[in-house]
Amino acid sequence: MKHARATLAVGAFAAVAALALTGCSAGGNASTDGPVTLKVWTGFTGGDRPGYATIVKDFEKAHPDIKVEMTVQPWDTIQQKLPSAWLTGQGPDVAAVSSDPNAVAQYVKTNSVMAITNTGSGDGKINTSEFAPGTVKEFTYDGKLYGVPANFATLSLYYNKKLFQDAGIANPPTTVQEMATDAKKLTTGGKYGIALADNQTIQMWPVLQWLEGGDIVNGKNCSVLQTSDGQQSLKTWADLVAKDKVSPVGLTGAEADSLFSAGKAAMEINGPWAAPGYKSAGIDLGIVEVPVGVDGKSTTLGSIAPLSISAKTKYPEQAQEFLAYWTSKSAQQKFSLQTGFPPLRTDLSDDAKLKADPTVSVFASQVPDSRLYLPHVPSATKVDSDGYVPLIGEITRGKSLADATKSAGQTIDGLTGCSQ
Repeated sequence: MKHARATLAVGAFAAVAALALTGCSAGGNASTDGPVTLKVWTGFTGGDRPGYATIVKDFEKAHPDIKVEMTVQPWDTIQQKLPSAWLTGQGPDVAAVSSDPNAVAQYVKTNSVMAITNTGSGDGKINTSEFAPGTVKEFTYDGKLYGVPANFATLSLYYNKKLFQDAGIANPPTTVQEMATDAKKLTTGGKYGIALADNQTIQMWPVLQWLEGGDIVNGKNCSVLQTSDGQQSLKTWADLVAKDKVSPVGLTGAEADSLFSAGKAAMEINGPWAAPGYKSAGIDLGIVEVPVGVDGKSTTLGSIAPLSISAKTKYPEQAQEFLAYWTSKSAQQKFSLQTGFPPLRTDLSDDAKLKADPTVSVFASQVPDSRLYLPHVPSATKVDSDGYVPLIGEITRGKSLADATKSAGQTIDGLTGCSQ
């Protein structure tokens, strides 16, 4: 997903056919007496690209009456072009609508996506009962399902074994307290203890908050950042960055990746898409589960990108067949082994091949303890961009927690429509 961090993150499709972004009509994309052609737009541009190409290739082999043409393009291009394309009937049959799962809600509001009904167990069905935690609820509105996960990824702790050895640290941290201590000790000789991105990234600061016993909003979608627990959950890492300089301030996701890849940061919280690049860069790489938090539990971020079907597609049955295959047990096992992503299905948790893979096993082991970022929170995208991201930028530059969280809380409550 190339740090789909441009928002998650996460993955890349092969462009089976290079399609123009305009004039790509869902209707009339196959003659009635020939194979149906499904047109698909995606924003996956990372090192896991071959895994998605394999799904498409295998689907076409299993469904000779359906062809798939896929266009891969940046997420911001999709977000600019897709809304009007779907409203006018000029868009694709299927799209990974965004790296932000909350984007599905906007397409539901504009009646741009169709409800998915081909669910259940058995061949050709979308078996939602086996999906990773929270994913079905995330794409369900008014009791109807409008998307399925294109992938599911958890975040893990990456660490540079050589930098740990140079600092005299024998093992990676297993608790959040150890991670904080190690970050300070590893910040030496022009090297940083950890690379913490705070913008243009798949969020990692919520993971730190969860590990420190805090959260962003409550069940009523009201900010809890300004509470004592909320402020305390931010204090440790805000101080580590602002005062102890364990990470540069204001890193984008790509900058944090580059810092770790260059051997200038000892730790980073990241997804499975990053592993191939770090190994290619020659990093003596270790990957372990996110450390245990103050409550004795390990909680990490679950990252998903949704696949939805155009409300104007002429091929609703074939489009749902495609999604059923994409999320099938066999396709997900193959995808995981090829890319390092955990499968989005829980019935593969004990799969022997996946458990034997050193990368997949770490990410897959954390699926049961994963949480989504701002699930079903109204205006979640703006809550992140206008409330949470500025907050982290302020407190890592030394602004008081009380002032920063009060301002962020007011912004968030205004966006979500919170009324205590």
